[in-house]
Amino acid sequence: VWLAARRSTVRTRLAPPKFYKMKKSISLIGMAGAGKSSLGKELAKHFDFNFIDSDKLIETIENKPLQEILDENGIERFKKIEEAVLLSVEFNKTILATGGSAIFSQDAMRYIKNNSSIIYIEVSFESILDRISNFSGRGFVKASDQTVKQAFKEREVIYRKFADYVVPNNTDLESCLKRILRII
Repeated sequence: VWLAARRSTVRTRLAPPKFYKMKKSISLIGMAGAGKSSLGKELAKHFDFNFIDSDKLIETIENKPLQEILDENGIERFKKIEEAVLLSVEFNKTILATGGSAIFSQDAMRYIKNNSSIIYIEVSFESILDRISNFSGRGFVKASDQTVKQAFKEREVIYRKFADYVVPNNTDLESCLKRILRII
């Protein structure tokens, strides 16, 4: 019995690879317009995982669009609402597409990191501008005196800090999806 148990743990070149190198859930972080929601849906289908879009979850709980929540509550209160929603996520074979400002909560990011592998969907500033024509109605968290480009530069560093993997998405969705599937 001991030998049989021992043999079953030994991998040969012919043994199938482990399901994946990551934890059993995946979280996507990155700027608004990076493709987190679209990629998250595709990954959830591919792995037959649950898909959660934290921005949509916030809108459902608050029964309002993100921009309205931000306008009515201000940045600090919005961040607290977002943090509470992220801390409520139950990770079990889950793909989580976070809002771009999730990274501003140390507690939420620690929770996410403990329960999932984090992939930063990296996109150039130029590509973001091509994808999003108007940030003002999108629920985009930034200081009132901060430009979108300044917010982008500030966040880039933080996204990298939390990421287990960095995957560029400056071309088409399918190419990015293939890159993600290669690393997991």
